[in-house]
Amino acid sequence: MSATIAIVGRPNVGKSTLFNRLVGKRLALVDDTPGVTRDRRAGDARLGDLRFTILDTAGLEEADARSLEGRMRAQTDEAIRDADAVLFVIDARAGLTPSDTHFANILRRTDTPVILIANKAEGRAGEGGLYESFGLGFGDPIAMSAEHGEGLSDLYDALLPIVEQAEDASHAGEEALAHVDVSVETEEDEDEEAKGPEAGTAARPLRVAIVGRPNAGKSTLINRMLGEERLLTGPEAGITRDSISVDWMWHDKHVKLFDTAGIRRKARVQEKLEKLSVADALRAIKFAEVVIVTLDATISFEKQDLQIIELVAREGRAVVIAVNKWDLIEDREEAMQAIADANERYFNQIRGVPIVTMSGLHGRGLDKLMKAAFQAHEMWNRRVSTARLNRWLDGVLVHHPPPAVAGRRIKLRYLTQVKARPPHFIAFCSRPEALPDSYTRYLVNGLREAFNMPGTPIRLSYRKGENPYAAKAKKRKIQ
Repeated sequence: MSATIAIVGRPNVGKSTLFNRLVGKRLALVDDTPGVTRDRRAGDARLGDLRFTILDTAGLEEADARSLEGRMRAQTDEAIRDADAVLFVIDARAGLTPSDTHFANILRRTDTPVILIANKAEGRAGEGGLYESFGLGFGDPIAMSAEHGEGLSDLYDALLPIVEQAEDASHAGEEALAHVDVSVETEEDEDEEAKGPEAGTAARPLRVAIVGRPNAGKSTLINRMLGEERLLTGPEAGITRDSISVDWMWHDKHVKLFDTAGIRRKARVQEKLEKLSVADALRAIKFAEVVIVTLDATISFEKQDLQIIELVAREGRAVVIAVNKWDLIEDREEAMQAIADANERYFNQIRGVPIVTMSGLHGRGLDKLMKAAFQAHEMWNRRVSTARLNRWLDGVLVHHPPPAVAGRRIKLRYLTQVKARPPHFIAFCSRPEALPDSYTRYLVNGLREAFNMPGTPIRLSYRKGENPYAAKAKKRKIQ
């Protein structure tokens, strides 16, 4: 196990900028607005030859435990308890504030080692705050500029003994386990071996993004899956800002879950910070394999839900629809009928998409939801042999041939699958530009039904087959 380092400090001192600098990517949202970060985010950090886990946290603020700021503070306290060391960041340009002094006193009462970072210390403007920070009692502060990458060598020297100590402890644990006899085989082990390597935990994790409108219960759903209050939740809409990834094991299968910010209608998104949050959610969709679109059962199906589903389908991700807060519905038959009607009328690109009713708060329907996610992933990866495709195409052309355009019949000659994830087929056609969209939809729905791919986005492209007589005709003209 690598060392875990938490970054803490009051709001707007540059914690997320330092986090992005150490992971080498712009993972955390950064803005001049105080309090951008709310959930704690983990990342794989690199500093020279050091490798460790870095935790970005919400700004430390004094607040009532039941308020949003109080719940954010609880997330930060949890990160401090889990960490091998804490990077306590202050703003050298602003100097020491009463909040810095107050939280320094709190950190002194913990057993976690503290490294003091005087950020934004470049130039003369940061000198005053740098000298003031000696008074906090954490030893010599490290003068840094996270934005410009200054002071990283001093940070390396401070982190080196902590990372080495964590690695030594990990190696000692491995050596102790090496002397324990664990060679006893059971029938369950033999069954796992028979299933192959993908059945075990060594398989690559399934990437699942949870998306939906604000306050649909996405973070509550993930907390219920994990069995802990890992993500910040509450009655306020739009709590989640960053897309947070967490690892989870479901029935010995490794899953990486991505919690995302709620996606509102584009016309309602005015603030820059919300635009950044939505952009982060859209990026999570692009990198996911399965996307669970979460609907609020207490709110009627709206156009924004349809637009989110269409967005996921355009990105070519496997889709599962989770109807959350189902425990609050009285007339469930009527509500389910409304969703089924919407599925039939609007979801042309993903006809037959699985719809799972559930309650993230009480954990009802979670197994059903994950089974649907893994089945959707299997269909998303499905490949069909060229021979089967063309036997199917022959039958289609007999019963429903392409229409004649301008008195000329369009000929479909050949069909093959070029890729999966999602399934992508190419048809060789005499005049693809003249083929109407309605016939393409007919072929796509036929492929979905014939080869059992309900709810999977299917791509169908056309290529113009070369005329074998064109070269001969050109040669005769030249002669």
